[in-house]
Amino acid sequence: MPIPAQRDLDEARQAIERWLSDVRPEISEVHVSELSAPEGTGYSNETLLFDASWTESGTSRRTSLVLRVKPDRFRVFMEDDFALQHQVLVELGRLGVRVPPVHELEEDPEILGAPFFLMTRVPGRAPSDTPGYNAEGWVRELAPSQRRALWLSAMGGLCELHRAGIAGDFGFLAKPERGPTGLEQQLRYYEEGLEWAAQGRPQPVAEAAWEWLSSHIPDRRPTMLSWGDARIANMLFDGTECRALLDWEMVSLGGPEMDLGWWLFLDRYSAEGMGLQRLDGLGSRQETIDLWQEQTGLVAADLEFYEIFAGLRFAVVMTRLAQMFQQWELPVDPEMETDNPVTHLLADLLGISRPRRAVQ
Repeated sequence: MPIPAQRDLDEARQAIERWLSDVRPEISEVHVSELSAPEGTGYSNETLLFDASWTESGTSRRTSLVLRVKPDRFRVFMEDDFALQHQVLVELGRLGVRVPPVHELEEDPEILGAPFFLMTRVPGRAPSDTPGYNAEGWVRELAPSQRRALWLSAMGGLCELHRAGIAGDFGFLAKPERGPTGLEQQLRYYEEGLEWAAQGRPQPVAEAAWEWLSSHIPDRRPTMLSWGDARIANMLFDGTECRALLDWEMVSLGGPEMDLGWWLFLDRYSAEGMGLQRLDGLGSRQETIDLWQEQTGLVAADLEFYEIFAGLRFAVVMTRLAQMFQQWELPVDPEMETDNPVTHLLADLLGISRPRRAVQ
C-alpha cells in the first residue's frame, strides 16, 4: 500500500509541465501524462510516475520519468536529508552503480508544495512488500531456478554498490556532531530516533535492543557508504536481472556491514517474521554471507550486532508507520507501535519475551 495521494494530481501535472519548460529552456511543447504511483511498495516518500514528451531541436522526444517528493506532511524518519539522497544517486551513477539516472533537484517548495528531484524511469518491477513476495506475486510465480537467478543478480547489485562505496567519495554524508565514525553516528542517530518516535511511551523490545547494542559495539567501526534499506523489494528487475537499486532515505556512512545485517534481518522478516515459508531458490543466510564476502572482498564480522541493529532500526520505522496510519485514519492495530512482527523477531534475536498485549 503506497502512501495516500498528497496533492491534486492534475494540478501537479500542470505544475510539472511548467517546471520542465522553465528548467529546460532548450525544449518546447512539453506535455506530461496523467500521474500515477507505484503499487505494492512505498510508505516513506511520495513517488509520481509519468511520461513526458517535448520538442527539442525540431525533433519530438518522449521518455518515462519518476518524481520523488520530499515528505512534507508526515515523516517516517527523524531526518530525511533529501538533497543528500540526490547527491548520492549522482555519485553512484558516476561510478556505474545500477541506480536510476537522476536529473534536476528542485529545492523550491513553491512548485509542488515540497522539494523534489527527477529521475529516468527504469523499466522493471520490484518484488512486493504488501503482500510480501513470499506470500504472492510475480516472484512466487517464478520457478526455483529463476528465483535463484534473481537472487544472484540482486546480490550482484548489492555487492557492486559496496565495491563502489569503497571507491567513491561520500564524505558529504558525514555527521561528525554525532560521533567520530560513520557507525557511531548511526548509533547516535537511532538512539535519538527511538526517543523521537516513542513520544514518551515505553518501547520495551526496542529499548532492550538499544541496551544490548550499547554494550556490544564492535571494535571495528567503519565510515563507509551504507544504502540503509538494502533488500530485494527495493530493486527493480527486468525478468530476473536486477536493473536498479531504489529508495535511499536511510543512506549513511554506517558501513556495508549495516546493509548486510539489514538484508539478513529483512530476509528473515519477510518469511519467518510473517509466518511464511521462504521461497525455494532464494539464497540461504550462509550463502548470502559467503557470496557477499567473495564479491566484495570484505569480512562479514560482528553480524549479530548488525542484525540486532537492523531490528532496532526497523522497530523505530514500525513505530512511525503505526503513528502514520493512525494520523491518516487507516485501519491499524492499536498495539502496532510495540507489538508487531518486527518486535517479535527482534525479541527472539535478543532472547527475551515477545511483547505482551495489554489486558483489556
